[in-house]
Amino acid sequence: MSELGQRLIASLEQAYEYEKGDKTKGTSRYISFYTPDEIAKIRKKYSLTQKSLGEVLDVSPRTVEAWETGINTPSGPASKLLHLLDADNENKIIEMLSTAKQG
Repeated sequence: MSELGQRLIASLEQAYEYEKGDKTKGTSRYISFYTPDEIAKIRKKYSLTQKSLGEVLDVSPRTVEAWETGINTPSGPASKLLHLLDADNENKIIEMLSTAKQG
């Protein structure tokens, strides 16, 4: 079996043990959930349009609009990316924004 396969199996075993109650076998990470106002604030912090933020997060501008009006909420991966933007992770942000601002 490949190293990747072995690592995946080990990770699944840890997740299983963690869910059974053995908290020493893994970790759990909290994903932040953002209000419509917080999402707009993050977007404006970087002078992005809804279209540009959508490009950064790989969603449509209508999706960003729906988040900012409270119609929908970001999914787990989108929430995690919003968290990176909100947390001022400058190097990652510059990398993500480099293509979005060009579009």
